Amino acid sequence: MELESNLQVSSEAFDENVSLKQCNAKDHPSYKQIPKFFDPPPKPDDKIRQPLCKNAHSIYLQSKADQLLNTDELNEMWKILEKYATETTKSNQQLIGFDDFLKVVSEVNDKCKKIMTVELFFKLLATSNCADMVEIISIYNYVMRRILLIQGLIGLSLYDEIGQGYLNEIDLECYITDIIPTLAQVSNHLHPSFERFYVCTVVKKVFFFLDHLHTRRIRIKDIVSSGLLSQLLELRDSAKSRDLVVNETGNWFSMPAVLEVYENYLDLDRDHDGMLSKKELSQYGSGSLSPIFLDRAFEVCRTYNGEMDYKTFLDFYFAMEYRKTLSAMHYIFRILDINQQGYLTAQTLRYFFDGIEEGIKAVKTVKVNFQDLKDEIFDMVRPKDPMKITLRDLINSGQGETVFSILIEFDKFLAYENREQNLQNV
Repeated sequence: MELESNLQVSSEAFDENVSLKQCNAKDHPSYKQIPKFFDPPPKPDDKIRQPLCKNAHSIYLQSKADQLLNTDELNEMWKILEKYATETTKSNQQLIGFDDFLKVVSEVNDKCKKIMTVELFFKLLATSNCADMVEIISIYNYVMRRILLIQGLIGLSLYDEIGQGYLNEIDLECYITDIIPTLAQVSNHLHPSFERFYVCTVVKKVFFFLDHLHTRRIRIKDIVSSGLLSQLLELRDSAKSRDLVVNETGNWFSMPAVLEVYENYLDLDRDHDGMLSKKELSQYGSGSLSPIFLDRAFEVCRTYNGEMDYKTFLDFYFAMEYRKTLSAMHYIFRILDINQQGYLTAQTLRYFFDGIEEGIKAVKTVKVNFQDLKDEIFDMVRPKDPMKITLRDLINSGQGETVFSILIEFDKFLAYENREQNLQNV
């Protein structure tokens, strides 16, 4: 009853005939029962609230930074872990049991205690190869990774001046540019003239995978939790930079990985004007992308006088190379959805199959019946509406990459058609 009475708003507190603007007044009686839950950020020209928010945000971030362990504290924690190590194996693995772990917790400082919880011990125990014990190095590494992530979170948040919790492309460009000198594996091999292309590639990759709805901003928490920030900060290790291998592209933000994308762009740019025409882009990959798909791509994507610049190419490249990802599916579906109606029909499939059919005629291979292919696609996807295929249907079916590939790329279509024969030849 008490809860019910608290939720009730008296007739005096709320009048549906009062205008919305008047209801938003600070002294409106509804605030006595309903707390205000949203306060818009200050406008850039607000000379009081704007600097106040910046200072408050800065103080908050500094307080978070002060809670992190410094080098001396980390060294002290390691000594205590070694002191209470329960057992050392023949291979010099130092292990610790639960009782000794509790002794460690009782001796470390308050900063460590917040991280070294009972929950952490059993979490590491679940992946340990030793019964009832974990390696002390795994505890130390966990603490280090946590510190690095929080440092990264604080570092990114510094570019979110008034603490709204997200960054736009310009904010992230500034962050990447500022940390390049600390990324030994990048700065030791980065020519000044290539820096803006490196920054552009990194920022576009982050936004492509984390902003597939094109809101033009990304939550800082999403950048950290995605693992992309960890990959970027791994490049600080100068030891690896001395042994940098040209073909090492495992890290998305390494110099070899970025150069691979940029060189792909340069190879396509046959007339060396810094832009890609439709004809030049048609040579992408195996050179078998459907001309109808390319026409649509140039209609949907941002172009300049009918040509694609490096930024636009990056989104295209990531979509083609990572077709299984949610972001790539959003990108390709937007191109295939010719009527912008949110779904594909049999007519849509027929439209794009015409481009594949041109390739079939060119190589004089066995003619494919479109009705059979259409039925196969609908059987694979099993859409909720038997007449329409939505993006959600494609994602839920797990067949999005296959459907897209056979509609937009002749070589992929041919591989799909010959899949049974290829299996027999394995």
